[in-house]
Amino acid sequence: MLPLTYWDIHDPRVLEAIRIVPRERFVPPELQQEAEEDRPLPIGQGQTISQPYIVAYMTEVLRVDSENRVLEIGTGSGYQAAVLSLVAKEVYSVERIGNLAMAARERLKTLGYGNIHVRHGDGSSGWPESAPFDRIMITAAVKSEPPALVEQLRPGGFMVFPQGGRRVQYLVRITKDAQGSCARESLVPVVFVPFVRGIL
Repeated sequence: MLPLTYWDIHDPRVLEAIRIVPRERFVPPELQQEAEEDRPLPIGQGQTISQPYIVAYMTEVLRVDSENRVLEIGTGSGYQAAVLSLVAKEVYSVERIGNLAMAARERLKTLGYGNIHVRHGDGSSGWPESAPFDRIMITAAVKSEPPALVEQLRPGGFMVFPQGGRRVQYLVRITKDAQGSCARESLVPVVFVPFVRGIL
């Protein structure tokens, strides 16, 4: 079983979501025995499922509440979306790799996560027809935040994403005020696969 507590994760809803989402269902069959380990694992197509601690940390610092509509860029296996779905009202998740998007959509449906919508598309474009979003999370490292995503963030909302190159990345949180101005803060060093535009 995954850890029930982390020393700096305090939101009980986040900890409960990490506890009950079956991570072994989001990894390839040959890696299911390793799913309870707190480390990233490969999921194919050059992508990874993040370690549970990072999923918990990003979810907590996004400050999600039960009335929030969340946009996630980078569905991957669907694990982060599943965790978000237990603390948010709705999750809209965009994946650029068609095979991963299709597999994640079917997996999440099978597991009963009815408030998650998965789209195969270019994450840099977001999901404009369902915007604005209360919270936005990017799960791949960007050089700078895509302008379309900032535009789709509701005033008063938060956006969290890793920023940097292959060697140095930091998790960044943007807070958008009522006038549409954004304040940035760097949180912790992280390692993510790079953000790529376009679709496969």
